[in-house]
Amino acid sequence: MTADRTAASASGAAPSASASGASRAELIADTALALLAERGMRGLTHRAVDEAAGLPLGSTSNHARTRAALLKAAVRRLAQREAEVLAPDEMPGPAGAAPDGTDPVAELADALALALHRSLTTQRDLLIARYELALEATRRPELREFYDATGRGFREPLEAMMTALGSTEPRRHARSLVAWCEGLMFSCAAGADHDAVPDRAALRTGFAELLRGMLDE
Repeated sequence: MTADRTAASASGAAPSASASGASRAELIADTALALLAERGMRGLTHRAVDEAAGLPLGSTSNHARTRAALLKAAVRRLAQREAEVLAPDEMPGPAGAAPDGTDPVAELADALALALHRSLTTQRDLLIARYELALEATRRPELREFYDATGRGFREPLEAMMTALGSTEPRRHARSLVAWCEGLMFSCAAGADHDAVPDRAALRTGFAELLRGMLDE
């Protein structure tokens, strides 16, 4: 497998790491994610990354000396790429700053639906790689701590959004939203609904129902 094919398999139609001029570190991490999605945890080795990325043997070992270091690099890159699913300018502003007549709940529901739909339709391999890493983290305490830290980087902004919407329990409500998203992502990426991905309108409706129910509207 070429480096371009490997990187592309984990990012849908996005250009490969090498084609986009990304650093060698990103190429290695992107290739590791692609291998996890394609071959599972057993298929991820330093040598396999070198071969799939078209790098000289030993390149991955020079970047990440141990398997734990390679897995951490993959988790770090996973968080970066998942954060890019929704651009900052696509997120709604603070509820208090919304123009008159704008429904902040509907705005947030639409933004979250856009992000989730992109994940389900163009990032399926990335989701599979994430599940491989999550399961491995249950067996590696050092990876568990690192994986959980990256997860907080997604939950905390969502808590802030729930606070801005007037939630009286933003932490619990944010966790409920995350759990709903996680359930859909697993079901559509690896579960029984892998061939029945909801469209953006259905996701928007689901988010709106959850948000309004939490806010008792």
